[in-house]
Amino acid sequence: MNIEKLQSVYFIGIGGIGMSALVRYFFSKGKIVAGYDRTPCELTEHLINERVQIHYEENVSLIPSACLDKENTLVVWTPAVPETHAELVYFRTNGFEIQKRSQV
Repeated sequence: MNIEKLQSVYFIGIGGIGMSALVRYFFSKGKIVAGYDRTPCELTEHLINERVQIHYEENVSLIPSACLDKENTLVVWTPAVPETHAELVYFRTNGFEIQKRSQV
């Protein structure tokens, strides 16, 4: 996937230090950035203050519509989130490109 052509990046496990650095990178490149984390923390609060959409409930319906276009969305996942996570399963089932944080 050509990162320059991406419109949005969705992070599953957005609150970790490595993930939040990637969030800021993509946001600085003008991408729509959003994500999920299990619990609020100082990092997620800072990201929300920087206008990143974050939710804390494992719920596919909370994924922003801008992140539901599989041709223009990259999904970044941390293995700290289980493979059975509903949002991860949704993205896999629907053919989105998913990369681990370490691959990005």
